[in-house]
Amino acid sequence: MNLHCVLVGMPGAGKSTIGRQLARRLGVPFHDSDYHIEQRLGCSIRAYFESHGEPAFRDIEEQVLQELLSRSELSVVSTGGGAVLRAANRERLRTHATVFYLRAAPEEIFRRIRHDTVRPLLQVASPLERLRELYAQRDPLYRETAHYTLETGRPSMSMLVSMIAMQLDMLAASHSGDTAPQNG
Repeated sequence: MNLHCVLVGMPGAGKSTIGRQLARRLGVPFHDSDYHIEQRLGCSIRAYFESHGEPAFRDIEEQVLQELLSRSELSVVSTGGGAVLRAANRERLRTHATVFYLRAAPEEIFRRIRHDTVRPLLQVASPLERLRELYAQRDPLYRETAHYTLETGRPSMSMLVSMIAMQLDMLAASHSGDTAPQNG
């Protein structure tokens, strides 16, 4: 079984909020990849995006994800919305973590983050239209990367945390025999 539980999804899908609650419930560390990226950059992602461009940002993001997933401690990791854009990230996430896609419709996300001034890809004239474009591009990549997809529209945050924890418990139970000594 993988040591890491990773949450992927669109900006505003609830990855950080759910990730923090899930880590607290499981009693393991929580890592927000965007926070780690900003610590490395020494500035906000938005400022770095504006001055260096998206490709340079994605290079740093890939390095940070690799470092987080190489740790030997069990942890919960929330990724940035575009972490799945690189094939290397998708492969690494799928191989080294149990990945949950927090799926939300663009309209639902817009309702949640319409007043957000931090997310660089949404600082455009029509954020809802931009969310629809991002969703069309990224939804197939999230699905390709994820082991499980959870619709975030109906359940409460605490219900989503419970659903993920339950799935992780079932995975652990199904793998518990994998490390048992073999008779012979």
